[in-house]
Amino acid sequence: MKPLCLAAGLLLATGPAFAQPTPAASSAPAAESLSPAFHKQRRELLRQALPPGAVAVLFAAPVRNRANDVNYIYHQNPDFYYLTGYQEPDAVLVLFKEPQTVSGQPGITEALFVQPRDPRREQWTGRRLGAEGAKKQLQLQFAADNTEFAKAGIKWAGFSSVQFLDLPADVRDSPADPADLFDLLATFRRQAAVPTDFNPEQEALYQTMQQRGIANADRLRPMLENLSRQQPAVAQDDYVQRYLKATTETERRQALAARPVLRFTAQALNSALNELRAVKTAEEMALLRRAVRISAAGQREVMKAAHAGLGERELQGIHEFVYRKYDAEFEGYPSIVGAGANGCILHYETNNKPLVGNDLVLMDCGAEYRGYSADVTRTIPPSGKFSPAQRQIYELVLAAQEAGFAASQPGAAFQAPDQAARQVVTAGLLKLGIIKQPEEARRYFPHGTSHYLGLDVHDRGSYGPLAAGNVITVEPGIYIPEGSPCDPKWWNIGVRIEDDLLITPTGYENLSREAPRTVADIEALMAQPSALDGFTLPQL
Repeated sequence: MKPLCLAAGLLLATGPAFAQPTPAASSAPAAESLSPAFHKQRRELLRQALPPGAVAVLFAAPVRNRANDVNYIYHQNPDFYYLTGYQEPDAVLVLFKEPQTVSGQPGITEALFVQPRDPRREQWTGRRLGAEGAKKQLQLQFAADNTEFAKAGIKWAGFSSVQFLDLPADVRDSPADPADLFDLLATFRRQAAVPTDFNPEQEALYQTMQQRGIANADRLRPMLENLSRQQPAVAQDDYVQRYLKATTETERRQALAARPVLRFTAQALNSALNELRAVKTAEEMALLRRAVRISAAGQREVMKAAHAGLGERELQGIHEFVYRKYDAEFEGYPSIVGAGANGCILHYETNNKPLVGNDLVLMDCGAEYRGYSADVTRTIPPSGKFSPAQRQIYELVLAAQEAGFAASQPGAAFQAPDQAARQVVTAGLLKLGIIKQPEEARRYFPHGTSHYLGLDVHDRGSYGPLAAGNVITVEPGIYIPEGSPCDPKWWNIGVRIEDDLLITPTGYENLSREAPRTVADIEALMAQPSALDGFTLPQL
C-alpha cells in the first residue's frame, strides 16, 4: 500500500526532491526463479486437497511502513508466492474446489486479482504486471485487476467450507486506492459474511485437542484448565468443557469425536500448506542449495578476514557483501553476530560491539536466494586459535551435532535429532562439572535442535516423522553467560553450530558442508589470507 503523500506527489508532480518509497519488485519471473509450471502445480495440489464445496482465499502480504513515507522493501507472503509467483502487494488468490463463474466467465477454478497497471505510479514505485501480465507470465487461468474483486460475482454463500489463513489486522487504508489490501480484506469479510468474532485460535486449540487429547491427556488437561481460568471464551466453549468433564479414555474419545464442524476455517488451509511445503521439489532444491552454498561462502570469507580488531557489524557486513556478490537478494532473517556475552543471547541482532577481541564470535547468518532461505551458524575465535576452555565447549557441541546428524533419518521422529544431541550435551556438561544434575542441562541448551527450512527460515511442515525431501536444520548449542553457577572460566562462552540437511531416501545430505566445522579446519582456514586484508578506508 502506498503512503498518502505518494498519491499527492503523483498528482502534484513535485519533482525529484520528493521522498520516494522503496520500489516494489516486478513479478516478472527472474532467471533461476521458480517456473510458472511449478506454481500452477502447487495450486492444483492444494485445490485437490480441498473438501467438496470448498473455496480457499489467500491474500498478498501487507506493505510495512519503516518511517514516515518510507516503506520496508516489500516481501511477499511466502504462501502467496509459493502458489502464484506474484511478488507485488494488494492482491488476492481464490481457489475453487469445483469450477465457478467469475466475472461472467464460467469454468473457473483459480482467480487472481492484482494491482492494475498505472504508468504514473510505476514511475515512482516500480513496474507492475497487471492482469494481462499475470495471466500471461504467471499462467493463471483467470486474472483481473483488484478493482474487479468486489464485483466478480463470487457466490460465497454457496460454499460449505470457506478456508483462509489468519487475516492481517494491522493494514493501512489508502484513500487514494479503492482496492488496496485493506479494501480487499473488507470486501472478503463483507461478501463472505465472515463472523466478526471469528477466532482462528479456537480452531488451533481444537486441533491441539485432536492431536493430544488421548495420548497426552495428562498434559493437555492442565493446559486447558489454565486457559479456562484465563480466557472466558475457553471457559464457555462447550467442546473444551465437555472434554474436561471426561474422566475415562472412552469418554475423552467421545468428547473429541463431537468436534464442531466450522464453515469458516483457517486451520485446514494451514495444515494443507504444512504438508505441501514440507517436501521440496527438485526445482525448489536448486534454489535452496544455492542459498546454502552462498551462506557457506560467507562463513568461509569471514573466517579468513576475522581478527580481534574488527567489530560485530563489520563481520556482519562481510557476510552480507558475499551474499550480494553471489546475487542473493536479501538475508533470510536478521544476521546474528555475537561476540563473547552477546553470543550467549540466542537471537542477538544488535551486532554493535565495536571490537570482538579474543572472545568467541557466534555467527548465525543465512542468505535468501529467490525466496529460499539458508540458516548456517559457525562459531570462531578471532585470534585464529581456540583457547582450551573454548575448544572443550566447541567440541562438545560438535559431538552433539554429529549425534543429531546420525539421527536425521527418513522415518525417524522429527524430535530425534534433538533428543540425540541433548543426550550428548547433558553427558558432556556433567563430565566437565558445569552441571551436577542432568535436568540442569537445559539452562545451557535452552532451544530445540531442528526446524524446517525453505521459503521461511522457520518453514512450514507437519513436524511428523522425517521424510525424504524435508530440509531441516541441526543446531545444538551451549551458552554460558556471566554469573552462571559454574567455574568462571566457562563464562561468556557461547557456541552454536548449525547446518542445513536434506533428508534423502537413505539418510541425509549436509547442504552446508562447505563451511568448515571442526576445530582443525576452522583454524586452518583462519590462517589463510583474505581478499579483504588490504581493504582500508580513510578516517572520517
